[in-house]
Formats: sequence, structure tokens, C-alpha cells
Amino acid sequence: MLRVENVTKYYGDFKAVDNLSFEVKPGEIFGLLGVNGAGKTTTFRMIMGLLDCDKGKITLNEKPIDYSVSDQIGFLTEERSLLTKLTVKEQAIFFGALKGMSDVAILARLDELLERFGIMEYKDKKIKELSKGNQQKIQFITAVLNSPKLLILDEPFSGLDPFNVEIFQDEIIRLSSEGSMIIFSSHRMDHVEMFCKKLAILVEGRSVIDGYIKDIKKSYRKMNIFIKGDMDKTEILKIDGVLDVIENADEFEIKIESDEIIDKVFNYLKDKKNVTKFMVEEATLNEIFIAKVGEAYEE
Repeated sequence: MLRVENVTKYYGDFKAVDNLSFEVKPGEIFGLLGVNGAGKTTTFRMIMGLLDCDKGKITLNEKPIDYSVSDQIGFLTEERSLLTKLTVKEQAIFFGALKGMSDVAILARLDELLERFGIMEYKDKKIKELSKGNQQKIQFITAVLNSPKLLILDEPFSGLDPFNVEIFQDEIIRLSSEGSMIIFSSHRMDHVEMFCKKLAILVEGRSVIDGYIKDIKKSYRKMNIFIKGDMDKTEILKIDGVLDVIENADEFEIKIESDEIIDKVFNYLKDKKNVTKFMVEEATLNEIFIAKVGEAYEE
């Protein structure tokens, strides 16, 4: 288990991380979210042992993170970190050796991953000859060559089309099912919701919300109703508890303050003969993120 316990980190007088705590169990995918400058990168660096905490502690399976456990960690950075003049095979051997793997083990694992990602033909090509999407695949492959017990993924889908996102998704789920602890960071909330059951949202280094997504959504209370059909937007807005009505391309989105308002809206619409859709959904994680981050900055 990864434990981050009451961790604080300063750069001079600037507090980059403020009393942060969370844990990730084997097989869990944990979302660590925040706007740029929120403290995510500093947290990643402390988890990997590249920076020391000023307060608190971080342990992996009850051991401090140092060179004795760093071989068990994989990290996919948001920025490209590939050596572009090397071939894919040379790149893998370089990164695998840093993780203490033998050449035989590296090449066997590389073939397995290249086959899975459908890019075996690029094994002897130089990184600079590959498209951005295929470079991202190689960056991911080098991050998981060592079958890490802890994997940190920072914007893993950057530059990928929907087809390749699905390939990455399958591999992340595979690693999770094999017991890897995964920290997943993205600005795309829909990607976070694909994987994560738990998350923390950072603002200025501190956690403003954390826990299971289902509990976070339940406590947020606000919901959305999607309607297809002709209706009077002005009349809907008069219903107590309706916060807004948004007219989309072919439907209306009614934002309500809680599930107690559902019946009020339904009763208004039930006699309308041309209503063909009435669907209630919880607020999206994106809405919650914007609301909670905004509240934190206003405090």
C-alpha cells in the first residue's frame, strides 16, 4: 500500500503541498487532480523519492521510498521524456536497465507490450521517426516495462485518438487487475471517471475534496435532468430549486439543486404530449471539480 501521511513541502517560503494525506491499495486506481500549479508534480516527485518531505511521511508497503524500492515504481510524465535518437529497443534497454532488469527480461517484456499495442514493426525504428501518438505508446511501455507495483500516470492520453485511448485503457485496467497501485492524473474528468473510484482534488497544495467518487457525487447533491421536446424555458426556471436551463442542440439540460426537485419538474412536464425524453443524471465530475476549485479560491 502507498501511504501519503500529512505531507507538507515548501520551496523557500512557498508552500507547494499542504498537509496532504491519501492512500492507494493494491489494485486501486486513484485520481489525483488539480489545476496547473496545484501541487501534483511536487507530490509525484516526493512519492518517487526525488524530493524530501518537509513534514509528514510517504511509505510504500510500509517502507520509506528510496533506492531499495524505486525499482518497483513506474512513472509516465506529462512531457515527452524519450531519447529521440535511440531506437525503440535501445530506449527500452536503457530504461529497463535503470530499473535493474536484465536485457533478456527487457526484450521479452518489450515484445509482449509491442504486440499488445500493435506496433511490433517499430521495434528497430528511431523514436524521432514515430508519430506523436506512437511516441506516447513507447513512453507508456517504458513506464511499465518493470511491471511496477506503483504506477504514476500524468496525462497518459495526451495526443491520443479515441481508438488508442481504448488500448491504453485496457492496459491500465490489466495492470490494476494484476495488483498494481495506480495514481492517475488528468485534466479530462471523463477519463478520470473511466478508471477511478477514489480521488483527491488539490488547490494550492491542499486537498479540498477527497474520497470515493460515488460519495462525493452524493454529497454534492446537484443533479441534471435531460429533456427532449418543446417546453417553456421561462416557466421551468420559475420552479423552486431549478438552477438553470441550458438549451443544447436537440435537448434541454435542467440543472437542479437536489433530487427533491425531480418530482416538481416531472409534474410540470407530465401532461406535455411531445416530451420524448426525461432522464436524470448525477452532476458530472467536471461540474464538481469546477465548483469545488472555484469555492476554494474564493475562501
